[in-house]
Amino acid sequence: MKIIIGHKAKIPVKTYGGTERVMWWLGKELSKRGHEITYLVEKGSSCPFAQIQTIDKRSIQEQITADTDVVHLFFQPRQEIDKSYLITNQGNVPDDEKDLPLDQNTVFVSKNHAERHDATCFVYNGIDPEDYGQPDLGLKRKHLHFLAKTSWKLKNLKDAVTIAEKSGIPLEVMGGNRLNIKMGLNFTSSQNVHFNGMIGGEKKNAILNSSKGLLFPVLWHEPFGIAMIESLYFGCPVFGITHGSLPEIVNDDVGYLSNSGDDLVQAITQSQFGSQRCHEYMMEYFTAKRMTNDYLSLYGKILNGQFLNSQEPSAEKTKKEGPFEPLF
Repeated sequence: MKIIIGHKAKIPVKTYGGTERVMWWLGKELSKRGHEITYLVEKGSSCPFAQIQTIDKRSIQEQITADTDVVHLFFQPRQEIDKSYLITNQGNVPDDEKDLPLDQNTVFVSKNHAERHDATCFVYNGIDPEDYGQPDLGLKRKHLHFLAKTSWKLKNLKDAVTIAEKSGIPLEVMGGNRLNIKMGLNFTSSQNVHFNGMIGGEKKNAILNSSKGLLFPVLWHEPFGIAMIESLYFGCPVFGITHGSLPEIVNDDVGYLSNSGDDLVQAITQSQFGSQRCHEYMMEYFTAKRMTNDYLSLYGKILNGQFLNSQEPSAEKTKKEGPFEPLF
């Protein structure tokens, strides 16, 4: 098939950018299977396994070649497309768009994410193990880690710092610096915390591979959370709250969820989770290969003229969601 994958962003990304990495992994796996991929993305993008077409201000329909079989967008186009298409929604709808219906062929990234938008169609994200290398699951674990943009208060660095302090275990933070001024002045004084800035690649992987676990006390309904499956890949259990997709992703074998900060501290200091089990669980359910299989199934449905949801999804009932109260 000839498939266009579109997003209003530049690829590849080197550190963060979950949506960009998901669409990269999907396109790479589709290409391996013999499909012809074109990325419709921002100027300056490049890719060794797919063609690049620069997205512009014209309608999406005008930018689709006649021989395209499937159009897969990672943003809501809010316009008609005269091709078989679907739209992956990776996030929660912004407040200023919650009165607008979503396209009937919108795909969400967890069951909870879909249900909160009165929809049923979802595909879990998957990562490409080739981007991470082989983990050393026998390596000594010496710290906890936090992996998210620290400037975003919903990711809740503050509670993660407190949990690490109460656990008596050092915390490695990836995604920001000790002094943050991007979204209001915020300074983390704890000397139990080491800030690594915005890092990716081998430096990030090394921190994950020597971690006792991911602290993920998010204060909103997390749609999916790629940080969770990256951590599981390196044998790290996940310690987080019960909002959003977390109960779907984290079972009792690979982590602990609670809306009590003290319970999370106790779980970290007393519970035993196997690195091998965390890794195997991730490899079974959250790889790019499995994700691609799921999307190919959906491509078949839209090529047969089927809608992916029985009605237009809506974000109307999500207006009153969060942010939730901090744990401490």
